Amino acid sequence: MKKWYEELFTNYASKYENEVFTQGTLEEVDFIEKEINYDKNCKILDIGCGTGRHDVELAKRGYNVTGIDLSESMIAKAREKAQRAGINLNLQQADARKLQFENQFNLVIMLCEGAFPLMETDEMNFQILENAAKALKKNGKLIFTTLNGIYPICHSVKEFMDSNMMNGGSKDNSFDLMTFRDKSTIEIEDDDGNLKVLKCNERYYMPSEITWLLKSLNFSKVDIFGCKIGNFSRDNELSTEDFEMLVIAEF
Repeated sequence: MKKWYEELFTNYASKYENEVFTQGTLEEVDFIEKEINYDKNCKILDIGCGTGRHDVELAKRGYNVTGIDLSESMIAKAREKAQRAGINLNLQQADARKLQFENQFNLVIMLCEGAFPLMETDEMNFQILENAAKALKKNGKLIFTTLNGIYPICHSVKEFMDSNMMNGGSKDNSFDLMTFRDKSTIEIEDDDGNLKVLKCNERYYMPSEITWLLKSLNFSKVDIFGCKIGNFSRDNELSTEDFEMLVIAEF
């Protein structure tokens, strides 16, 4: 039986590209370029690359990019976009919990909850962070976004989801203060117009948790900011109003 995140992205690539949270790609790539000092020798791995929206733009700008995603249909859409753009991308269907990369990349990105923190256990989420760290070279950098645990303490996750996220909204939200997991039901239409009802289970993380997890993986510097779509910036101080965090970690 497929997990909810597998079912969601089985046939959702075209509709995914029209979601609100995918509209800031160019500006987000601008930020990534700045973080790597515009070094075209930088080798980049995108974990949970989806339709390759960041990867295609990075490749257009001259970077060597590898993208992996669990979803066959999302990878197929990424390949189609790369071909249309006339660029070379190394795209692979792969499970972020079982990556074999080691000491190969200068930068790893995981944006828009492409893999972490969607897994059903904390151990699985940690495996993804572990593999991201393992894939990096000695002086590498990890940039990712994740759900901000401070937000649901101060706000209704359901109201946010209904107004900003998947086209069908959410219902039956149940946020557990002991596990920081939000369980909900969402209704979406796939690319063929078929209605899907999915039981979601997402993990929110406190900033201190993220720092501790990354320090345990030998990152020496961890910076966390508020994540604003299309406006990634070190000037965005994390607050209770930020649904997501932008995390930048360095060895």
